[in-house]
Amino acid sequence: MRVVVQRCKRAEVTVNHTSIGRIEHGLMLLVGITHEDTEQDAKYLADKIAGLRIFEDESGKMNLSVLETGGQILSVSQFTLYADCRKGKRPNFMSAARPEQAQPLYDQFNELLRAQGLHVETGAFGEMMDVSFTNWGPVTLVIDSK
Repeated sequence: MRVVVQRCKRAEVTVNHTSIGRIEHGLMLLVGITHEDTEQDAKYLADKIAGLRIFEDESGKMNLSVLETGGQILSVSQFTLYADCRKGKRPNFMSAARPEQAQPLYDQFNELLRAQGLHVETGAFGEMMDVSFTNWGPVTLVIDSK
């Protein structure tokens, strides 16, 4: 699994001009899943992200996690994270897991975050979505489970 983690002041996802997920202060996650990913990958990333110390403490140092700051998460499935752009001009998405494999793992990942006490909003799996957010810092990290 691959997750782009972005610290944000706010984030929202809409489908057909209707808001389906919105958070204030927390993490915007773009979540990609490939063929070899398992429940262990989802657990590893949920644990890593929940405890990731990328929020500033009273001294201005990145020392606090989203859990410690009371932040929320907006998680959006993003199969294009596994695009291969090495040949030609059109990305190849063969490394991305098929929806029947990816959606259950994506749902499990979000449930693992919720089980840690986080408020998690999501996009609509497989839908065309508009995502807007204010990246705070900016802080953007790419985390792979393998």
